[in-house]
Amino acid sequence: MLTATYSYFYAVICPPLHITFLGTGTSGGVPMVACPCAVCQSTDPKDNRLRSSILVQSPATCFVIDTTPDFRYQMLRAKVTRLDAVLFTHPHKDHVAGLDDIRAYNFFQRLPMDIYANELTQQALLREFPYAFAEKKYPGVPEIDLHTIALEHFYIGDIPVQPILVWHHKMPVLGFRMGRFTYITDANRIDAAEKDKIRGTEIFVLNALRKETHISHFTLSEAITLVKDIGIPTAYFTHISHQMGFHSTINQELPEGIQLAYDGLELTLD
Repeated sequence: MLTATYSYFYAVICPPLHITFLGTGTSGGVPMVACPCAVCQSTDPKDNRLRSSILVQSPATCFVIDTTPDFRYQMLRAKVTRLDAVLFTHPHKDHVAGLDDIRAYNFFQRLPMDIYANELTQQALLREFPYAFAEKKYPGVPEIDLHTIALEHFYIGDIPVQPILVWHHKMPVLGFRMGRFTYITDANRIDAAEKDKIRGTEIFVLNALRKETHISHFTLSEAITLVKDIGIPTAYFTHISHQMGFHSTINQELPEGIQLAYDGLELTLD
């Protein structure tokens, strides 16, 4: 059960938040390269999904969760001219590959970028972007201030962040609760103690890959069951595959209070 202190800190002290879905697709995106299926050929813009990421904004702070391979285009599309930090969920390529493009913010803001990641993800960043961490750097490489996170709560600017440990098959992944908003991607199991951190959330974003069983992602029915079990009034599903089906068709099948997210969707929590 949530303690009174926990509920107060995360639900009351958190400033108003504005959430923008920068991408809602799985690792291959939708449309998937070379795929002739009807969803990938759809003319409905809600069936076009860049790799999954969100922009989190308060009146004083702006950060993204994950830098996908589409990061540059996502920032241009959302017209993000200031960025204070990057928060990482886990080290898979579809969540970290765009990190190099923070260089533009380094240049215009004249500051290093604050990067928040657990030790597992930091190891991947050091492998993938060694030039950003070299003792002698080539001019123009990303400038990074690396912050190690685990399961203790912390702040990014004025926004309190509570990590939530979830499982992506055998890989530990971090979800995050910020006030009355919780974001979890790339998971197929959440232990009971970590579910307790989600309780009291008003808006829950959760991965739901497709209808068929998958080794490391929640299916549509599994995601629906989890939302109902925890008792969340409003949920949006993300990290969606072309195998899910058409956005408009699936949304009509979902229970009240649950929808598929889509690229460009914006939410406000006052």
